[in-house]
Amino acid sequence: MPRFAANVSMMFGELPVSERFAAARKAGFQAVEYLAPYADPIAEVRRWIDDAGVEMILLNTLPGDAEAGERGLAALPGREADFRAHFEQALAYATGLGAGMIHVMAGVVPDGTERKDSEATFVANLRRAAPEAARHDIALLLEPLNTVDMPGYLHTRCDQTRRIIEAVQQPNVRLQYDFYHRQVMEGNLAPNLRQHFDLVGHIQFSSLPGRHEPQHGEVNMPFLFDVVDSLGYEGWIGCEYSPKAGTLEGLSWGRPWGLGDSRA
Repeated sequence: MPRFAANVSMMFGELPVSERFAAARKAGFQAVEYLAPYADPIAEVRRWIDDAGVEMILLNTLPGDAEAGERGLAALPGREADFRAHFEQALAYATGLGAGMIHVMAGVVPDGTERKDSEATFVANLRRAAPEAARHDIALLLEPLNTVDMPGYLHTRCDQTRRIIEAVQQPNVRLQYDFYHRQVMEGNLAPNLRQHFDLVGHIQFSSLPGRHEPQHGEVNMPFLFDVVDSLGYEGWIGCEYSPKAGTLEGLSWGRPWGLGDSRA
């Protein structure tokens, strides 16, 4: 039976962030993703998590200067010190919040930089970071993103991400498989998942077009949830979507798995 984690960066947006954790638990979620918790002190976010009685599973490294088009620093030659600061911050938050996974954002290949040089920088940064994360039982996740939402991103297909993971040669560096990005870039969602399942550390989804609940759009998500189950996946499936209307109103898809019940 699949286990779903609410992404409180995108879900429950009708509430202040401080209230989203409890709302997620009330709606039946036992775990949450929170992509960028850095605006608040670790102790404060930890209190929200503990008071709600949920498990925090995932956060991202910061993207850098988003207004300047940065989407991560880990693959930017010459920015190793900046990435190091971002990684140390992410590691401190992950350990303080009990999160077992950090999505390491590679970034957009800079103008004038060869893609192979960005990839080599990414590999070198991951080789340094992975043992530190492993000491805290934390996995580093690499997510191939799509070129529509993230033009110029370093890795956009699973075979590219596999090559990077195999080059890093660290067991806690894993693939983050998001059905949304995979449908945009590759399709063949079930066969692609099976092909790369040996590297999968985390799974996410949303519908498309629109990036909403799974009952909308062109992809048969219940079928894919069954595929995930058939593969023996024991991790969480992150609900990384923006509700089309209210969060609770859109949770009808989750009723077979005990979600959407807002009773105390």
